[in-house]
Amino acid sequence: MEENKRDIFTRKWIIEHAQTILAQYSEGITIRQLHYRLVAIGMINDINHYKRVVKAMTEARWDGIIDMDAFIDRERELYGRTEAEEKDLDEQVERAKEQVKAWMKSYHLERWSNQKNFIEIWIEKKALQGVFEMPCIRNCIGLFPCKGYPSLTKLNEASERFQEAIDNGQTVTILYWGDYDPSGEDIPRSVKVNIERLDCDINIERRALTPEQIQNLHLPGVPPKRTDTRTRNWGGDAVVELDAVEPKMLQKMCEDAIAEYFDEDLYEELQEKETEERKKYQEELKEFVINLGDKKSKE
Repeated sequence: MEENKRDIFTRKWIIEHAQTILAQYSEGITIRQLHYRLVAIGMINDINHYKRVVKAMTEARWDGIIDMDAFIDRERELYGRTEAEEKDLDEQVERAKEQVKAWMKSYHLERWSNQKNFIEIWIEKKALQGVFEMPCIRNCIGLFPCKGYPSLTKLNEASERFQEAIDNGQTVTILYWGDYDPSGEDIPRSVKVNIERLDCDINIERRALTPEQIQNLHLPGVPPKRTDTRTRNWGGDAVVELDAVEPKMLQKMCEDAIAEYFDEDLYEELQEKETEERKKYQEELKEFVINLGDKKSKE
């Protein structure tokens, strides 16, 4: 019976269902996320079927069935850009005018500057950075992909950020999102212990994954790796990856978590102050430009 079930998930089956799933994500998803969407509609959740999805998507892209840019790979990025573009002077002048207009409207106060809380979103996997980016950008929240246990260098950098917020009277909280497995469960503990060793007092709250979420969302799991030394002290009976959660659901969960720490009344006060200060900012800029023009004409 199991063999017959395995035979269902052919290259054709994977491609047909992948096309339907990918049509729902114009911004792209990772292949692992596609794998879990296929698992959600019946495919077996194991390494062999994941490899089958990878192979099918590779061949489908070479064959032109699936767009080359249908997937996101955030583990491999190009840093910087080789500048070789020719420029048109008139076009650059118009662009500069638009930049001046933008500068006139650019004054703003930091969204969290008068909040009682200072929060950051930490995620275990860099591959999920694209899912969490938009909620964090919209809410002006720092996003840190740990890639497992963060290095001491990164923890020290974080402690310096956090201490500055603490000195400004804010309570610091890390909202952590990771796999439900021995390492994923242990990372928040390790982060808190080591940041406190750097003389920085913070809170860390694990927002996902939890057994309750796994049960409510009917997420698929696999047996834990016996090679992980933490398995023997772990109470779970199945490993569930954060990737198994539907991306839009993860984004909503992130938005809701952030909202719990944000005071809308304080933000209204900030906006009133921002409006008053922006008027003065614009007046000062206008005066500067006028004086600059006068100075050039005299020269």
